[in-house]
Amino acid sequence: GAVAVMARERTPADIRRDGGVARMSDPAMIKEIKNAVTIPVMAKARIGHFVEAQILEACEIDYIDESEVLTMADEVNHIDKTEFKVPFVCGCRNLGEALRRIAEGAAMLRTKGEAGTGNVVEAVRHARTVQSGIKRLTVMSKDELYVAAKEMQAPYELVKQIAATGKLPVVNFAAGGVATPADAALMMQLGMDGVFVGSGIFKSSNPAARAAAIVRATTHYKDPKVLMEVSTGLGPAMVGISDIKGDPVNFRDREGASYTYEGRVPPKKELHGSTETQMYGSSWERA
Repeated sequence: GAVAVMARERTPADIRRDGGVARMSDPAMIKEIKNAVTIPVMAKARIGHFVEAQILEACEIDYIDESEVLTMADEVNHIDKTEFKVPFVCGCRNLGEALRRIAEGAAMLRTKGEAGTGNVVEAVRHARTVQSGIKRLTVMSKDELYVAAKEMQAPYELVKQIAATGKLPVVNFAAGGVATPADAALMMQLGMDGVFVGSGIFKSSNPAARAAAIVRATTHYKDPKVLMEVSTGLGPAMVGISDIKGDPVNFRDREGASYTYEGRVPPKKELHGSTETQMYGSSWERA
């Protein structure tokens, strides 16, 4: 029942476990998947790695995910998505990030969540943060919108449009930690337009049954009886990670133009790459 698939050798859970540099998937594997299915195929490129995006476009991929799950290629710049014919999806944690990605040419957004954890808490946080940011704009006066655009580092015209319409100009899907039908329905009830699921399916005890159940839950997210039915007898979900902030791997804080060097490298950053520290706290703050 899925409407698209993501072509990749490793799930985010595998990338978290294995460490090392995570890169674009092999084009041969991508082409095999394209030949095997009739639905759209997506593939991931590293943040800022426009050559990986060029290769994926040459593979005639249907969508490119400029993904924080892969190792960042550029700590300052995201890909200029207006230079490509293939559409892009990008992650966001707040309205400012969402609008910056749209300004760069993203045709679709998703919450960053924290991929590979099986823990939906970050996806919920990001969904609510974006939604509250939109609501905040709708009650602002024109002069306040200028200040909001400045604070969010977002184009004023986009800020003005969202204040007038009360919604994003592109779809916004949930991603990062969705592991159960209930998780999927929760994200839909929070206002998401759809759901990405990877590790939550393939690291469970019964991937096929769980995938079908999550698809049904996404479709019937307001019907508790259907949700009860599809949640029954699925077997154990992925074990996952409960202490996300204490985990040394942090995908969600990766955003181009956000990293600044302060003269010292946190010990965990040496092992897991450069990311920006969250305002509400991160594991780096623990000496």
